[in-house]
Amino acid sequence: MNAAPADQIRLLDVQSLDVRLSQLAHKRRSLPEHAEIETQNADLAQLRDLLVAARTEESDTAREQTKAEQDVDQVRQRAARDQQRLDSGAVSSPKDLESLQHEIASLAKRQGDLEDVVLEVMERRESAQERAGELTERVESVQAKVADAVGRRDAALQELDDEVATITKEREVVAASVPADLMKLYEKLRGQQGGVGAARLYQRRCEGCRLELNITELNEVRAAAPDEVVRCENCRRILVRTGESGL
Repeated sequence: MNAAPADQIRLLDVQSLDVRLSQLAHKRRSLPEHAEIETQNADLAQLRDLLVAARTEESDTAREQTKAEQDVDQVRQRAARDQQRLDSGAVSSPKDLESLQHEIASLAKRQGDLEDVVLEVMERRESAQERAGELTERVESVQAKVADAVGRRDAALQELDDEVATITKEREVVAASVPADLMKLYEKLRGQQGGVGAARLYQRRCEGCRLELNITELNEVRAAAPDEVVRCENCRRILVRTGESGL
């Protein structure tokens, strides 16, 4: 293949722009905000699970407290009725009086036990409420951090995308000035060689594979016509000659 030396030089410009685009793509994928957001979202998911558990416990203990208070009321009302019967004198039989007094005493003990249950449930409910309140604050705090990180990430992505758009347009202009067959070969090699299809020969060294050409290879390059498209014998990339090639 043959191409004017100037066209081969422009191919290096295309390569330089492609390298920059690859760097920007890597930078886009590697923004520190990506990892930050992932970590914070994981923390947020865990906190939300804990918050759901705390709210569920608070709801369960609220129902438990209501039930326990209803039990206390029932015992209190029954005890009040028994006491009213006792005070009214309607019960005259000694045996019935003894039985009624015994029931009143049993109900008083039962009421005390149930009131203890109510207190214990109330303590658990308050603890769950405090836990839910604490977790709500933590969730809101992490949500704010996520929002901040997302904002920083989006701003960084926009800046990178703007730069990519500018470089892409510049590449289109430069690539359009390179012969189609040379660009086709370049694109093919670039796909095979990790994004680098053309390299400068600098001081007898291929800047693609970083290897110095041996004397035989150098003589072959020296003997090649200026418009001949030469390839590196080591990496097979297009080897572009310049005034600094050391030939």
